[in-house]
Amino acid sequence: MTNSNKSSTSGNFNRRDVNKIAAASVLSGVSIPYVHAAKDNDPTRLALIGCGGRGTGAVANAITASKDSIPVKLYAMADVDNDQLYQSHASLAGQRARPEIKAACDVPKERQYIGFDGYAKAIDTLRAGDIAIFTSPCAFRWVHYKKAIEKGVNVFMEKPLTPDGPSTRRMFSLNEEAKKKNLKVGVGLMCRHCEARGELFKRIQDGAIGEINMMRAYRMQGPVASCRTKKNPGNQSELSFQIQNFHSFLWLSGGAFSDFFIHNIDECCWMKNDWPIEAQAVGGRHYRGDYIDQNFDSYSVEYTFSDGSKLFMDGRNVTGCKQEFASYAHGSKGAAVISSASHTPAHPRIYKGQKIEKIWRRPNQPGLVWKWNKPEPNPYELEWKHLLDAIRDNTPHNEVERGLKSSLVTSMGRMAAHTGQVISYDQMLNLEHEFGPGNDKLTLESKPPLAPDADGKYPVPQPGILRDREYEA
Repeated sequence: MTNSNKSSTSGNFNRRDVNKIAAASVLSGVSIPYVHAAKDNDPTRLALIGCGGRGTGAVANAITASKDSIPVKLYAMADVDNDQLYQSHASLAGQRARPEIKAACDVPKERQYIGFDGYAKAIDTLRAGDIAIFTSPCAFRWVHYKKAIEKGVNVFMEKPLTPDGPSTRRMFSLNEEAKKKNLKVGVGLMCRHCEARGELFKRIQDGAIGEINMMRAYRMQGPVASCRTKKNPGNQSELSFQIQNFHSFLWLSGGAFSDFFIHNIDECCWMKNDWPIEAQAVGGRHYRGDYIDQNFDSYSVEYTFSDGSKLFMDGRNVTGCKQEFASYAHGSKGAAVISSASHTPAHPRIYKGQKIEKIWRRPNQPGLVWKWNKPEPNPYELEWKHLLDAIRDNTPHNEVERGLKSSLVTSMGRMAAHTGQVISYDQMLNLEHEFGPGNDKLTLESKPPLAPDADGKYPVPQPGILRDREYEA
């Protein structure tokens, strides 16, 4: 691969170009009058696009966070799967332990939309300044974001934002229009809103561990969500089957690597206060049996930053192996725990020297310099409070550029493993191969951009054989 590929729609981008675009547009929304949808204590409306577990959870988090900000209510819902929408609504509107959620989630049938055009219908029920929630697979993120910008509504979108280079370039361009309209946009990398990690970041930037020269992150677990899938039993359309099992398909989600490992990668890049310029990686499929998904079972990525420092990301989805879900930073003067076990609580701490005590509760830890000693507020609610506060106060809040860079860097590591090549940031950004080039034109009757063979299996990465793309559709 070379980095001379150019996009026919967006031109040739690099890290510097993206930063220039961001700097030029920081004040683009200042002169635009702010219009808030809610009047006379009328709650801000939410439209949920994608009614799976993440979407249902996002609505609950928004309502919980709203008690300390502005009132919200779920006003419309959309999904391509009627059963999934029904279950989400039943879960929210049937809450007994949380009456405040139940009271804010009674959506009548006429505002429940099924089909690929449902997102547009749901967004059209909103007023300028209301909020669209995008929790469908990231393959559709740019399609939905374009509609929200046209309507002039604020957005909360789940990570990752994109699975490939072309959709990333498209999202960068769309986001410039969102800024011009002064829209507030949150991205579901909630660890960035963690107060404990925020304090750790300040201390690292103040030199508490010296210059960071190496970071390491682990997401070593058993198979999670739909990262392993058996072939379509034939009782639903191929497109519906793939969307229902979206973690198994690169065109929909970037696979398990992008959808799950992005959090560790993002929090490490945050502490480094930089983005890596290239990646090399290994990975493999080990225990496939009857599983037909496109994922590797294990990944090991070496990211390199411009100063030569490294981030090593190890991921695994295999039953019966050692498990670890944590991130660490090592500097010239000491080491830090970024997160200890899952997303929250993080239990960040700093040690003198390089020896890290993994049991955070243990007293009298040798070399311990600092640790977070207060309760850690829920970052899933904090990200919503910060978005709602920005809407209420009309303060700048647009996390899309950061979310896009994190998504792209994650894809860069994934592609390095899938092709067996060193992949640079600029290569990934300017890649021509788009997983789902017609995602804005899909209907319930459409064929997906990825088809199974006669045995019901899908094309998989072939490192060293396919070197300029991750699979041959």
